[in-house]
Amino acid sequence: MKRLPSTQTMYRALVERDTSFEGVFFVAVKTTKIFCRPTCSAKKPKFENVEFFSTSSQALYAGYRPCLRCTPLNREKEAPALVQQLRERVEQSPTDRISGADLRALGIDPSTARRQFQRYYGMTFQAYQRARRMGLAFSEIRNGESIITAQVRTGYESASGFWDAFRKIFGTPPSQAEDVECLYARWIETPLGAMVALANRDGLYLLEFVDRRGLEREILLLRNRTQSVIVPGNNPHLDQIADELDDYFSGRCMHFSVPLVLMGSAFEKRVWEFLGKILPGETRSYAELADKLEIPRRPARSVVPTAKIV
Repeated sequence: MKRLPSTQTMYRALVERDTSFEGVFFVAVKTTKIFCRPTCSAKKPKFENVEFFSTSSQALYAGYRPCLRCTPLNREKEAPALVQQLRERVEQSPTDRISGADLRALGIDPSTARRQFQRYYGMTFQAYQRARRMGLAFSEIRNGESIITAQVRTGYESASGFWDAFRKIFGTPPSQAEDVECLYARWIETPLGAMVALANRDGLYLLEFVDRRGLEREILLLRNRTQSVIVPGNNPHLDQIADELDDYFSGRCMHFSVPLVLMGSAFEKRVWEFLGKILPGETRSYAELADKLEIPRRPARSVVPTAKIV
């Protein structure tokens, strides 16, 4: 992950529209929920209303949508007509999934959509959809508020889009989650990117980077297994993992002691227990893991000699 300049330097570059900072950072405006290039011609926001990201995908996962004026996702001045069409389709209903079958019904080849998005946006069409959908849902967690209806009204063209995204991924709108079993969620910034942590009174259930592929499915499975809904909130185990991550990335401590809730088969738990005993800086091979856990290895395939016919 590239290191960003100081916030004062980036804000000065934004105000002066310094072209030398193109590609160095993206700026997001908290009041409009839009992110831009450093050289965007829009009216400059106040310093306290902006935050900076090193990549466009980070801004998407933080819940911001791309500016239509400076088009921060475009690799060239103007995106192809197909890319613009699909982007507009996503923004009409960012919580919906547009599948390959849906694209074909529109007369669009899914592989063409994937290639063109990858070329101009640096991510596939499916990745763009997922980033917008997850960004909407993560916005509640990231801000750490119980209800942010006012922010939704000012930040999104459709307030229902936020609630739909939250309900589809986390189980129920935050306003209806008071009387059910909950996993509490927190957004944690790290030098390697933002992470999301889920915990309840028993311990930590999940800690993962927000842009990891498959995270949405993992959250849904965890929600179903625990019969819980996921809401933003405070929890001692979330406080602990946030502090321990800060110590780890600062080099003060390499040890994690937060209680973990491991949901898996007996075999999976044996594997995780072994992995948890590996000290920082040490490595183990798959063969060592198999030997330690007495996992029988597959016999090597025997080579059957063939007779040469003369």
